[in-house]
Amino acid sequence: MEFFLDLLKDVFRGAVRAISTYVFHKFLFKNEKTTRRRSKQKGGSHKNKM
Repeated sequence: MEFFLDLLKDVFRGAVRAISTYVFHKFLFKNEKTTRRRSKQKGGSHKNKM
């Protein structure tokens, strides 16, 4: 009975550790830009509209 409880504890610890590392990497190491980048300005002459 004690062996079964120890085994169950180890399985539970492994699952919690795997889930916590997934969440940690998902939310804290997210290096995406939150604002959109401006499109590059094309070269050449630009006439002012007036």
